[in-house]
Amino acid sequence: MTSVASVLQARRDEGTGALIGYLPAGFPTLDESVDAAVAIAESGVDIIELGLPYSDPVMDGPVIQQATQQALANGFRLRHGFEAVSRITSQVNVPVLIMTYWNPVVQYGVDRFADDLAAAGGAGLITPDLIPDEAEPWLSASERAGLDRVFLAAPSSTNERLRQVVEASRGFVYAVSTMGITGARSDVDSAARGLIARLREVGAENACVGVGISTASQVREVLEYADGAIVGSALVNALATGGISSVAAIARELSQGRTGEN
Repeated sequence: MTSVASVLQARRDEGTGALIGYLPAGFPTLDESVDAAVAIAESGVDIIELGLPYSDPVMDGPVIQQATQQALANGFRLRHGFEAVSRITSQVNVPVLIMTYWNPVVQYGVDRFADDLAAAGGAGLITPDLIPDEAEPWLSASERAGLDRVFLAAPSSTNERLRQVVEASRGFVYAVSTMGITGARSDVDSAARGLIARLREVGAENACVGVGISTASQVREVLEYADGAIVGSALVNALATGGISSVAAIARELSQGRTGEN
């Protein structure tokens, strides 16, 4: 069992769910991004999603886009991502998944990327713009290196697409929600619940919900039906405005939303 799946299973055995926290590598600086990741792990985050800054972050919201563009402007290079993973995993026993668009992996070399990530202690990749049909090089490289591969599923996906995503994924399936949109909460929550149910029907063992989750109450709602709740912008915004202490405080607050906890 992979480290990510082990964490999800442990939380499930406890009658709770997992809190997954996203932060971009290199923001505000490389050192601070490492310190922030360590801080959220020590404050209740179960799995870290470490984003690699990219020049065309088409699927990121404005808070994350601004942070990653600042990291690039400060001189972030892909090798710094592996350095960050190594430094984080040497300090805390929390799985670290890299979230990256596919083009940087191809440019770096798929096998080389897998080897360097494994050597750094990384758990695997979340690849938002890679579909299973086009993922054979990554499926092979991740299998050889023992890395997780997290693909995305959306409410608009067909059942056949969901089945392909479940079969290709290892660790968990990333279910894309639109939680938190004012005036549409009930509809959004229904869509997320429906997507998780459909993923279960096609064999998903671990399915986590992300996009737009920003409060402990939203974490609690998501963990009523999903294995993990993924929080990004709320953590990035806290880091941008209040530094390490602020992002740690938000992580502690969010962790109180895990089911079975007060």
